[in-house]
Amino acid sequence: MTNLHGKRIVLAVTGGIAAYKSAIIASKLVQSGALVDIVLTESAIKFITPLTFQALTHRRVYSDIFDIPPGQNIPHIDLSHNIDLLIIAPATANTLAKMAHGQADNLLTSIALATDKPILVAPAMETDMWAHPVTQKNIAQLAEWGVTQVGPVEGRLASGRMGYGRMAEPAEIVDAARRVLAKNGAMDGLRVVVTAGGTREPIDPVRYITNRSSGKMGHALAEAARDMGAQVTLITTATLPVLHGVSVMPVNTATEMADAVLAATDTADALVMAAAVADYRPAEIAAQKIKKGAGNLELSLVRTPDILQLVAKRRAETGFPRKVVGFAAETTDVRQNAQEKLVRKQLDWIAANDVSRTDAGFGTETNLITLFGADGTVIELPLMSKLAVAQEIWKRLFQIAEENQ
Repeated sequence: MTNLHGKRIVLAVTGGIAAYKSAIIASKLVQSGALVDIVLTESAIKFITPLTFQALTHRRVYSDIFDIPPGQNIPHIDLSHNIDLLIIAPATANTLAKMAHGQADNLLTSIALATDKPILVAPAMETDMWAHPVTQKNIAQLAEWGVTQVGPVEGRLASGRMGYGRMAEPAEIVDAARRVLAKNGAMDGLRVVVTAGGTREPIDPVRYITNRSSGKMGHALAEAARDMGAQVTLITTATLPVLHGVSVMPVNTATEMADAVLAATDTADALVMAAAVADYRPAEIAAQKIKKGAGNLELSLVRTPDILQLVAKRRAETGFPRKVVGFAAETTDVRQNAQEKLVRKQLDWIAANDVSRTDAGFGTETNLITLFGADGTVIELPLMSKLAVAQEIWKRLFQIAEENQ
């Protein structure tokens, strides 16, 4: 369950070829548990039919500002006040201009002018229209008023040209909506750092030592914290989709991750070390590719920096990060190894999991975690999605009540 669940969202569609992607946005919002009302401009109906959206949302589709069914409130009043978010995707240059100048000559612009709820726009137009000074002035004015923008991106346009102006992909727009709805969430004002993925220790220019970590658990932790309103820094070796609103610091080696963690947590409220950091690295890195010889290849390995030990030392001196969570990916004696690591690394919590299982651990979509607290608390979580596990970890760490999420 994400922070879209139970939210009432108006998805407004304007007249652009990207309107066909808006059907995918509507579908994703509905699948996430949102109640979605669709508003189509007159031009949008020339690209996609109301029936498409009615089939996806199972709700009436709005387009005419003067169409007021008997016994119902005026649509632009109801759809501007009784909602949680207004998304305009695609947002054409024409609609952006109208919004920036306070025009309200159709149902969409009337809603945009009347609402005090958050607005998210996904611009889509030809490159020259997007780059035009008046469009840039309009989007800057909307940003000054608190409107959030996602995209446009570079890609193939309707004209066949390549350039900026292509609407962001539906998944990115939905992700941006989650970020907007996270404002004033249970973790609002908190600065958290999450690590993800398996570090890569080079042997030569083409080979490295690594592990099976996919980065999915760390990614889910960043996603959950973002959805709860936190300011999130994700230090990662993984190449998973970028999360809207999350600051990403890409790294490769354990040393790079150690430097990034120490820099990012100097005033952080929490660090969650979900990354699988290599314990050893080659003592020497060959300048050229090592060629296959007649005999065996022997590598001399040396210890990598112990990031949590470095964090514990700095934390004792400065008090930051305020809270620290570690992960113990084990194949045997899971409980004993995790509890020993909890004490040795001076953690507040440790999340232990048996990575030898086929339904939990590296590369899976689910995880089976036991949380051990420094105060002796033990919480055994059932098998659940990694996002659900992440939500539980943040709730325990900051003592967030269910009703405050």
